[in-house]
Amino acid sequence: MLVEVNRKLFARSDRVKGVDFHPTEPWLLSGLYNGTVPVRCVKFIARKNWFVAGSDDFQLRVFNYNTHEKVAAFEAHPDYIRCLTVHPTASIVLTGSDDMTIKAWDWEKGWKCIQVYEGHTHYIMNLAFNPKDSNTFASACLDRTVKMWSIGSSTANFTMDAHDKGVNYVDFYPGADKPYLVTTGDDKTVKVWDYLSKSCVQTMEGHTNNVSEDGTVKIWNSGTYRIENTLSYALERAWCMALRRDANEVAVGFDEGVVVIKLGRDEPTFSMDPSGKLVYTRNHDVLSGNLQLSQDDVADGARIALSVKEIGTTEVFAQSLMHSPNGRFVTVVGDGEHITYTALAWRNKAFGNGISFAWAPDSNTYAVLENKVKLKVYKNFRERPGAGMKGAGSWAIDGLHGGTLLGARGAGFVMFWDWETGEIVRRIDVDAKNVFWSGTGSLVAITAEDSFYILRFDRDAYAAKLEEGAEIMDEGVEEAFEVIADVSDGVKTAKWVGDCLIYTTSNNRLCYFVGNESYTISPFDTPLYLLGYMPTHNRIYLADKDMHIYGYSLSLSVVEYQTAVLRGDMEAAAEILPTLPKDQLNKVARFLESKDLKELAIQLDDLDTALEIAREVPETEAELKWKALGDRALAVWRFDLARECFNKAGDLSALMLLLMSTGDRVGLQELADKAEEKGQNNLAFATRFQLGDAKCAALFARTYAPSCAPKAVEAWKADLLTKKRPKIAVSIADPSANPEFFEEGWEQALAAEQQELGFPGIDGESLRDLTGSRADSDAMCDACIIVKYALRNFRSQSSVMMIKSDFLSIGLSICFGPYLRASRGSEGLAQQEGLQCRNLVELEAWASRRRSRSGTIGIEIRDAAAAALAESLTVRYSAPQNGSVHGRYVFEEYWEPAATRCGCLEYASDA
Repeated sequence: MLVEVNRKLFARSDRVKGVDFHPTEPWLLSGLYNGTVPVRCVKFIARKNWFVAGSDDFQLRVFNYNTHEKVAAFEAHPDYIRCLTVHPTASIVLTGSDDMTIKAWDWEKGWKCIQVYEGHTHYIMNLAFNPKDSNTFASACLDRTVKMWSIGSSTANFTMDAHDKGVNYVDFYPGADKPYLVTTGDDKTVKVWDYLSKSCVQTMEGHTNNVSEDGTVKIWNSGTYRIENTLSYALERAWCMALRRDANEVAVGFDEGVVVIKLGRDEPTFSMDPSGKLVYTRNHDVLSGNLQLSQDDVADGARIALSVKEIGTTEVFAQSLMHSPNGRFVTVVGDGEHITYTALAWRNKAFGNGISFAWAPDSNTYAVLENKVKLKVYKNFRERPGAGMKGAGSWAIDGLHGGTLLGARGAGFVMFWDWETGEIVRRIDVDAKNVFWSGTGSLVAITAEDSFYILRFDRDAYAAKLEEGAEIMDEGVEEAFEVIADVSDGVKTAKWVGDCLIYTTSNNRLCYFVGNESYTISPFDTPLYLLGYMPTHNRIYLADKDMHIYGYSLSLSVVEYQTAVLRGDMEAAAEILPTLPKDQLNKVARFLESKDLKELAIQLDDLDTALEIAREVPETEAELKWKALGDRALAVWRFDLARECFNKAGDLSALMLLLMSTGDRVGLQELADKAEEKGQNNLAFATRFQLGDAKCAALFARTYAPSCAPKAVEAWKADLLTKKRPKIAVSIADPSANPEFFEEGWEQALAAEQQELGFPGIDGESLRDLTGSRADSDAMCDACIIVKYALRNFRSQSSVMMIKSDFLSIGLSICFGPYLRASRGSEGLAQQEGLQCRNLVELEAWASRRRSRSGTIGIEIRDAAAAALAESLTVRYSAPQNGSVHGRYVFEEYWEPAATRCGCLEYASDA
C-alpha cells in the first residue's frame, strides 16, 4: 500500500508529553514537560470550550480557551497524573496516576469524584474509551497488563497480560467490523488484540527501543501488519500521539518538539458510470449503489439517502477507480498493481503491474503505466503488438489520462498520443495535475495547481499535417490544439457534460464552465467531490470523504441554451428557449446581460430581472429596450410595469391606450400636458377629448350639434380663464355673441339639425321639456339629456337611427368618456357575436364590423367602448323581437355604473 505522507507542521519546543486535536477548529493542544509544574497530559473538552491538563503537582486544571480563565483546579491524586481522557458524550473525565488508581470526575457535579478504579500494581500509562461501547474503557499499565473496565464498577471486567515488559499505550480499533485494540510496550513490540476472545491477533516487531523511544514513527498496514513507512524527524524520543480522524492527520510529541503529518488523501476512491451506477471502496471492501434510483426532489445541498450493497473485495488498497466508457468494466489501481473487474459480477478480468491506467473511448483499448518510464497499450485485454507510443520512455511520466487522445502527465509537460497510430499529437508545456476530456472529444481541460486551461482539439488540422508528409517531432503538431480559455480557479474534481465543464474548486465551490465563462452554482461548508451528472434528474451528484451523497440542480436545457448562444447559433437557442425552467430564467437573464444580449434577456418573461437590466442600460440605448419590455409586460397583464416602461420609452400613444383602459383620469391629464410639451398635438387632442375637455367639445359641436356650440365655447373660455390665459379666451369666437364670424353655412347647419331631430334646437336646455319631468331633467347634465332623448326615440323612430346613434356617441364622449371602458356589457355582446374582446383595439374593430352590417356608417368613433355600446344599442333596437330584453341588459350591466359616476341617478329610473 503506497500511502502519501505529507508533513503539515514541524515545531521545535521543550519536551511534549501530551497532544490533542480540536474536533472542529484547526488547533493542536500540546502539554510541555517544563517549568516549575511540568504538564504530562492535556485534552480538549470542545463542547464546553475548555481544555483540561494534568501535571506533576497532582493538580487537575480546567481552562476556558476562549476567555483564558481558569474554570477549576483541584488535587486529583496524591501522585503524578500521567494520563487522562474525556468521555465522548457524558460529563466525565478519567485520570490515571502514579498512585496506581484511576478516577472518574463529573464536571456537572462540581468536579466530584464519582468512582475510583483499583487493581493495577504500577503506574497507569494510558486510558481509552471504547468507541463501540462508551460505557467501557481500557487502561495500560507498567505492570504489563491491560484491563477492561465499566464506568459503573470499581473492579475490572477482565485483565490481559499484554507484554513482557510495561505497557505504555492502548487504543481501540475505530472500525465497526473488528473488536480489536492495539497496545505498545517497553518490550519493543506492538500487539493487536481481540478483546472479546482476549487473544493476541498479531505481534509486530521493528522498533529498536521502547515504543517509541527509538525516535521513529512507524506506519503499519492494518490488513497485512507490515511496515509501510518509517518516519524520523531527529527530535529524539516520541512520547505521545493524537489522531484527527476526519482529516487523517496525526500529531506526534517528541523530546524537542511536535510534528503533524497527513496520511493519504481526503478524496475517497470512487467511480460512477453514465447510467448512475456508483462504485466505491472502503478499505478493501467494494460497495455499490445506483443514483438513478435515488430521490431527485430533495433540496440543493441536502444529503441524499442511497441504498448501497457490498459487491466484493479488491486485493489491492485502491488509490483510484475508473469505469470503462461503456460502463462494463471497472479498473482498480493501487499498491503498484492494476486489476480490471466486470462491473456487474465483480469478477477479475485482467491484472498486472501498474501505477496508472487510462481507457480509450472504444472501451476495448487501454494503457498501463507500469513504472515512470514503461508504458504499455492493450487491446481486448492483450498487449498490442508494435512500437507502442512514440517517444514513450524518454521522459518520466507521473500519470495517464484517457479520452480522445492518450494523455501522459509529467514534470512540467502533458503529452498527447493518437491511440491508433501511437504518433505524438502535441506536447504542451504545463505543470498539470489532471486532464479531463469532453464526451464530444473536441474539448479538453488541463488543470494546474491554481488554474485550468480549456483547449479545443482540431483533428482535421492534425490529419492535414500528416497528409502533407511533414515530420512530426517531439513537440507534435502546433495547430492541433487551440487555447480557448485560461481560468484562475483551482480544480479538485471535474466532469464534462457536453461542452460544459462541471467542477469543484479547492476553496469549496461547485462551478461550471461554458463558452469562455465560469459560473458558480453553490459554495460548500466542507470539501465535496464530484461524482457526475444525471440528465434525467437534472442534478449534479457529489460526495464527501465518507461517501455521503449530496445533490445540486443544474438544468441541462440551461447549459445547452448558453452553449448555443456562445456559439452564435441563435436559431438553436430560440428552439431551446421555451424549454427553460421558470426558476432558471433569472440566471439565464443575467448570463445574457453579461454577454450584452439584453434584448434576449427581455424575451424570457422574467420581467423583474429584465426591468433591472433595462434600468442599467445607458439612456441613449434604453428607449427600444423599454418599449420592448413594456410590450411584454402588457402581454402578461403587468399594467404597472407597462406604464413605467412606456413612460421611460416616451411611447405616449401606447401610454394613452393603457391609461384609457385602466380609467386613470389623472394619468391622462398628465399625458395630455406631456404631449403638448413634445408638440404631439394630435395625441394631446385625442387625450383631452377622452377627458371631455371643453375645447374638444366646442370643436365637435360645430359639426354634430351646432346649437350646443355657445355652451361649449362658454365652457372653453371658462377653462382658459381658470388657467390664467385671458388673451386666448378673448380670441375665441362665440356663435351667439359673434354671429358675423359664422355666416357661411351656420344657419343651414342649424336647420339641418332641427329637421333631422324633429324639434328646434339640440342643446340640453331645449330637450329638457321633451324628456319628461322638468324637475327631473333639471338635475341632469346636458349630455345625459341628449342621450336620454335618443334612447327614448329608438323604440318609435327607426328612420332616425343613424342620427340618434351619433347623438348617443356624443353624449357618451362628453359625459362618460373618461369612465366608460370595455366592461361586461359590451364584452358580453361581443362574445355573443363570437369574438373575445381582450382590449379596446379589438372592441373597436368589432364595433366597426357591426356598423358596416347594420348600415349605420356615419358614427364617429371617439371612445371605443362608448361607440361600441352606441352601435350595439342601435342594432338591438332595430330588431323588435329582442329590443326590450337587450336594452334592459345593457342598462343594468353598463349604463348604471356610468350614470352613477356622472351623478345623474335620475337617468337610471327613466331608461
